Amino acid sequence: MAGPTFQALPGFRDFTPSECAVRNYLFETWRGVARRCGYVEYETPVLEDTGLYLKKSGGELSSQLFRFEDQGGRDVTLRPEVTASLARLIAQHQRDFPKPLKWFEIGQCFRYEKPQKGRGREFHQFNVDIFGEAGPAADAELIALAIETMLAFGFEAGDFVVRVSDRMAWIDFAAANGIAEESIPEFLGIIDKIEREKPEVLAQKLAAFSLTPEGVRAFIADPANASAAYLAIREDLAARGFADFVELDLSIVRGLAYYTGVVFEVFDSKKSMRAVAGGGRYDTLISTISEGAVDLPATGFAMGDYVIRNLIEETAHAAMQMEVWLQRNSAACDVFVVVADDSKRAESLKLVTDLRRAGISADLPLAPAKVGKQFQRAEQSGARFALVVGAEYPELKLKILASRTEETGTAENAVEWITDRIHQPDGPLLA
Repeated sequence: MAGPTFQALPGFRDFTPSECAVRNYLFETWRGVARRCGYVEYETPVLEDTGLYLKKSGGELSSQLFRFEDQGGRDVTLRPEVTASLARLIAQHQRDFPKPLKWFEIGQCFRYEKPQKGRGREFHQFNVDIFGEAGPAADAELIALAIETMLAFGFEAGDFVVRVSDRMAWIDFAAANGIAEESIPEFLGIIDKIEREKPEVLAQKLAAFSLTPEGVRAFIADPANASAAYLAIREDLAARGFADFVELDLSIVRGLAYYTGVVFEVFDSKKSMRAVAGGGRYDTLISTISEGAVDLPATGFAMGDYVIRNLIEETAHAAMQMEVWLQRNSAACDVFVVVADDSKRAESLKLVTDLRRAGISADLPLAPAKVGKQFQRAEQSGARFALVVGAEYPELKLKILASRTEETGTAENAVEWITDRIHQPDGPLLA
């Protein structure tokens, strides 16, 4: 028999219940860390005026847009990243909020690029930004949050590193080497790809600026080229106990044209995949988008769901933590009501309703079925307990499915009894 005619488009994903559970783990971890660090959540539209992205993004991004004309004749784009939308929002509403603003969003983005490991055409991003604070303390706060996020996912010291750079160091380098201001974006694009460019191609591109790969790499390798902002950030992070997670790496410049100062990327220590997260300072973007009406310093970073999931799955202790969370949170219900005597269906429905109204997730078979089939369904649902309603009603049996043990109680106190029982451990979560 032929398979289904339609499938998801290349680079796009279906989320089955198990995939949704993993996504929820990522989202809840992101949201929990951001709130713990004093950030508030916002949301922007997934569809924007194309001009918003052409104005200041630059680089490869402008060639990766999902861009089309809508039925009203507007040139629109599915957002490829969130920062430009946020800058528009801030420019419109910043007067309504005290500074600095500490905001985050978990949003879906779209880029027309080749699907591969760690990269798809639609993805979710965790975006965290601070507005209204120009000093390096804001950059350090963001890097600290990135580290906190990695630790919250179960990573440990030695699993990852935050590589920090400063575009201002390269601006100074360009001025010292006679590179014209209008050519700096092109030059930074070369630096951004220095680790993955073919040697002969790199040499040819740098020769256009009268530079050599050896000279550029010598600049990158010299710690004396660290900016004052980087030194202040490192001191701040050392006070937090995070100094060992950070290192200077001037090869990091980030691909988007709107970055203006400190930039950073989070990598697994083996650097076996693309950056897990990245961001930096973009002090001129809001002024550019608002055409000079609002001038507000800004810094932020983003973490995508593809790469962080891959790294979790490839790191044993982080994968174990996620598995424990999934076992606790992906069950369809906590209690499955087994209707052992179908003449007690009305009583069973009342029990399910009472449990649900008490905040306990509960389910039952929608049609009569053999008791063995019902227990099988209870196991498949991931329920911890099976509440058996039989001819003995109002006496009930509560079977703990993991340990194959049971307790007895009555319908009269079922809600209190099960509420108390559900907060008690019933054996190890992992075999």
